[in-house]
Amino acid sequence: MSLSNNHLVIMAGGIGSRFWPMSTPDFPKQFIDILGCGRTLLQMTVDRFDKICPHENIWIVTSAKYKETVKSQLPWMEENHILCEPCRRNTAPCIAYASWKIKKVNPEANIVVSPSDHIVLNTIEFQRVITGALDFTENSDAIVTLGMKPTRPETGYGYIEADLTYASPVNSEVYRVDSFKEKPDEATAQRYISKDNYFWNSGIFIWNVHTVVNAIRVYEPAIAKVFESLTPYYFTSEEQKKINEMFPMCENISIDYAVMEKADEIFVYPADFGWSDLGTWGSLHENTSRDAHNNTSIGPNIKLYETRNCVIHATEEKKVVVQGLEGYIIAEKNGELLICRLTEEQRIKDFSTE
Repeated sequence: MSLSNNHLVIMAGGIGSRFWPMSTPDFPKQFIDILGCGRTLLQMTVDRFDKICPHENIWIVTSAKYKETVKSQLPWMEENHILCEPCRRNTAPCIAYASWKIKKVNPEANIVVSPSDHIVLNTIEFQRVITGALDFTENSDAIVTLGMKPTRPETGYGYIEADLTYASPVNSEVYRVDSFKEKPDEATAQRYISKDNYFWNSGIFIWNVHTVVNAIRVYEPAIAKVFESLTPYYFTSEEQKKINEMFPMCENISIDYAVMEKADEIFVYPADFGWSDLGTWGSLHENTSRDAHNNTSIGPNIKLYETRNCVIHATEEKKVVVQGLEGYIIAEKNGELLICRLTEEQRIKDFSTE
């Protein structure tokens, strides 16, 4: 496998509404040092692909309003590798835009598509799995998605049902997908994790550029027509103007609905490298260090007394004291304060707009 053909598309246009007040539409979570480690989630995403993809083959798809933020956090990026969406249209148009643009410069490209707001605890295993998946797709028409081995009955993720009875002869760790499942209720999630062939849908995809472009042509011809028609304008001074005109015409649809649930050659690579999509305060709690009372504290001076199973994120306060709470989120940013039960965290995006 030639590294020069490996390309990385990072989707960085989300608004992170469930991470309010830290994440806001003006400055969402992918651009924030959520873990208090000195690197933002976007920067950490780029970092973990260091041995897989050269910097000149990295593409960021984001909202036009975040372009300057991307440039400031990844100052080495060429400006024409920052793809600016004029409006939100979900992941299928986002991926189509990047794929057609990559195809113009490298028709042999092998592509990983990754969200910008995940965390991975075992980078070495992550790199092994991604490299194996790229080997698998390089010379085939296969579409591979990474399936995370579930550790709990999570209702915030979609699931992948795999056929584990027959591994691919090309890679014994890769299996065909039987079906994709919507985010389940608690009882359904419990049933899924009681079986060994259900995996969390990570939203990380691997394919070669021919495969993804042809799949979009077959299953979403209207979207394909938009980006095919823009081919003469990619890498020209007219590109953004034409994107601003044409992009809003695309259907608002995820790549899962547009392609993954319809195509034939869909495979899952089950993996376990300490993954979280970091979509909620609860996932931050699960994936960061905790004290003896199961509290996560991120901030310069946080004092806890008789407090258990809480998440406290207060990086802008001189001192925070919490006494007598159990199972709460306490988060502060820019003068806005959230105190919410962890069990009610799915309601935060509603609270933030009321």
